[in-house]
Amino acid sequence: MSQKQLKEAFISNLNGTSLLEISAGLSLPPLCLLCRGLLLILYYLHHGKPLSSRKYSLLLDFLVLVSPLLFSCTVLSPVIFFIPVILAACCAGIFSEIYRQSKREARAPFGQIVEEFQKACLDPECIPAITVFRVYVNVLTSISILAVDFPQYPRRYAKAETYGTGVMDLGVGAFIFGNALVCPEVRQQAHRAQPRFSSLARQVFSVWPLIFLGVGRLLSVKSIEYHEHTSEYGVHWNFFFTLALVRLAASLLLAIFPKHKAWLVALALAVLYQLLLSTTSLKMFILHGSDGRDSRLGFLDANREGLLSLLGYLAIYLASVQVGLWLLRRRSSVRGWLAALRALALALVVLWVLLQLCQACTEPVSRRMANLSFCTWVLAHCLLLLGFFVLTDLSLVFTKLLVKGSSVPCCWEVVQPPGSRKKHGTEAVPVGRQDKLSQLCLISAINKNQLLFFLLANVMTGAVNVLIDTIHSKAAFTLCTLHLYMFLNCLIMHILHARNIVLKFW
Repeated sequence: MSQKQLKEAFISNLNGTSLLEISAGLSLPPLCLLCRGLLLILYYLHHGKPLSSRKYSLLLDFLVLVSPLLFSCTVLSPVIFFIPVILAACCAGIFSEIYRQSKREARAPFGQIVEEFQKACLDPECIPAITVFRVYVNVLTSISILAVDFPQYPRRYAKAETYGTGVMDLGVGAFIFGNALVCPEVRQQAHRAQPRFSSLARQVFSVWPLIFLGVGRLLSVKSIEYHEHTSEYGVHWNFFFTLALVRLAASLLLAIFPKHKAWLVALALAVLYQLLLSTTSLKMFILHGSDGRDSRLGFLDANREGLLSLLGYLAIYLASVQVGLWLLRRRSSVRGWLAALRALALALVVLWVLLQLCQACTEPVSRRMANLSFCTWVLAHCLLLLGFFVLTDLSLVFTKLLVKGSSVPCCWEVVQPPGSRKKHGTEAVPVGRQDKLSQLCLISAINKNQLLFFLLANVMTGAVNVLIDTIHSKAAFTLCTLHLYMFLNCLIMHILHARNIVLKFW
């Protein structure tokens, strides 16, 4: 077999992993974020000022926010269930040290802090969990697209061939989910007087970079005979095309139907598509082609997975728009977000029950078809990760109340302490401090140029695969390569952010 055929076989005929293992893995990013925040608060407690060195801030962010994920999906994957326990223990140890030192300095009693925490007012215009969710989906995707070509990346984490729940299968759906959370229809919900088709016109203009990147990927892959998994999207199709068309189709549907009924449109679309898969020959066509022998003759036949799975991805996008609209409801207090967490937990229970019913009554999860089970699974796990991030932010808010004056980038700030309305009026967040801290945050840096970050990851992945025999790499070499690859990408984002450069002109 040629090197190209070896690499294609290396990522083919896989069946995914268990839902429990994926759920355990999803707890790692929030725990890393919590650990980073607690370390910054502890630093402030010791030095009386926030960490101000850009160099050390980047190093801390990379080592705490990114490096544990690289280890957990490679050499530490056999003990993946123990990693969240270890991280949680580290967080508990740091928090106990913060509480011990703050108590020694004669701070308020713990019960009073709890009461103050529940009454605390947060910035209703800022929801850090959305930003962190989108950035981490990008980071995890960037890690996986290169790591999957190394033997240290478990085959069960890679994309499943037909049925199964791989980590990378979830990544595709999470990318759709994250884009929908900040789509124009969600961000412009307050502007009721805007024309119904204004968002559609904006999307038509904004998706052209995705079309351009899709064409560029197609031409580059074919020209250098780069290895590709044909049953993933087809011969000519790729995820850039899927994302562009889903955004356009969703904007058209949301211009026709009320935005607050997006979940109904998503449900109808997903159920109708599943009925077509179950009652017609559509499923056999997707899996085996028009002649039943996996033919790839003609554009539709050659790209059947990418074209027909658009219906499932569109359902995910529309349901995620509903989630985005719900998140942006005005909640200005910790109590409001604790109630939102309870609502999220209830939605998770409903989705998990629906997932079990879908798999029992229809068919297992299939990213290749984007069936009803896949849509339900993606929404359930994305809401789980989003809920974890909200819980992390609230935990950091509570810890910051122990250490007055401390701050954590990409985390809520208390904008109106209890009793300030009567005594001093509304107290705003110190703008200068926030701007300075945001300059030192890797999450803010990646968020500012997310498409560029993803594009660079794809280019670097291709370069590594052309230059290195990844399949036969040793563990030490793999870890060094992955760390260097991610650090270079993060460093570029950090430099661009420090110079306030945003490479977006559409």
